[in-house]
Amino acid sequence: MSASVVVVGAGYAGVMAANRLKSRSEDTRVIVVNPRPAFVERIRLHQLVTGSSDATIPFERVLHPGVELRVGTVERIDPQAGSIGLGDGEHLAYDHLIYAVGSTDRRDHIPGASEHAFSLSEFEQAHLLRLRLRALPRPLAVTVIGGGLTGVEAAAELAEEDPEIAVTLVSDSPVAPALPPRTRRTILATLATLGVTVIDGNRVAEIAEGKVTLADGRILQSDCTVLATSFAVPDLARRSGLEVDADGRLLVDGTLTSLGTPSIVGAGDAVAGPPDELGHLRMSCQAALPMGAHAADTVLARLGGTEPAPLSLGFVGQCISLGRQRGAFQPTRADDAPAWPAVTGRAGALVKEQICDATVQWMAKQATRGSYRWRRGPH
Repeated sequence: MSASVVVVGAGYAGVMAANRLKSRSEDTRVIVVNPRPAFVERIRLHQLVTGSSDATIPFERVLHPGVELRVGTVERIDPQAGSIGLGDGEHLAYDHLIYAVGSTDRRDHIPGASEHAFSLSEFEQAHLLRLRLRALPRPLAVTVIGGGLTGVEAAAELAEEDPEIAVTLVSDSPVAPALPPRTRRTILATLATLGVTVIDGNRVAEIAEGKVTLADGRILQSDCTVLATSFAVPDLARRSGLEVDADGRLLVDGTLTSLGTPSIVGAGDAVAGPPDELGHLRMSCQAALPMGAHAADTVLARLGGTEPAPLSLGFVGQCISLGRQRGAFQPTRADDAPAWPAVTGRAGALVKEQICDATVQWMAKQATRGSYRWRRGPH
């Protein structure tokens, strides 16, 4: 009898894992459970907001034709029974499970965020933000909260797309703090050219209808507020009694195997592993793709009766879009520390677009047993 593998989540890690599994073990039944009927290009959600991309791709274009897709939500994983319970009451049995549920936004750290802010972490929220912006009369004021790369991309995209939107970017730390000074100066100069007002080193104390209050008492008019701060993860692993860290991420060993539950392997944003092996991996599609591939290899090793290898991968760079005409690509060392000078301006935008396209191509090629290598890792 062939084995059955359930993949929970069809983001970058989940699709990569499902495709690699099915293309390398045709007899294995692979079932993907995902809440949406199409693949979401999460790295394009800021483009969905302005209308330059719909940020979705039909699964027929990226998923192996032999993979079964179930559109639905997983309410609970029962590792003892080897099954999952879906929101519609159905139960699916598995021999192995790949946990790739991704991440979402965090809203509990700013009063009023749940009621009065939109985010870019989920397709539905980004779509609601797009509708909200279309409905508001011009001119209007938009506040983007969060000085990381998501906030920078959102602020630049909005300011470039509509000159009648006055964008303010608020960050409690320096904008893009992980980047070297030269790259940061380029980003800040580009934001200034686009008309974005940057307020850094100031925390948001409260979000309310039509306004944002800063920690120093200043009140900003905000017809629409966008949250681009820290990420959270779904609580499925904790709800299912699996071992998790303080943030609810599935705890795994160096092979991405769930601690205490060898039939479950994790990949992507919602897992955490040994600091000396996985501690340098930030939440990103750049980490999700090789983690998904390695999760598949771990399952394939167990199906073949061999010992899975530990994950070994590193980063190659950070890419940032600054509207449709400008961007930046910052090369990094394997530990994600900045390396050589960044590629910026129009060339940076082209590199960013090529990487977005290549990300989808890498996933799709795994459905045809295409080659894929990750830094310092096995083939």
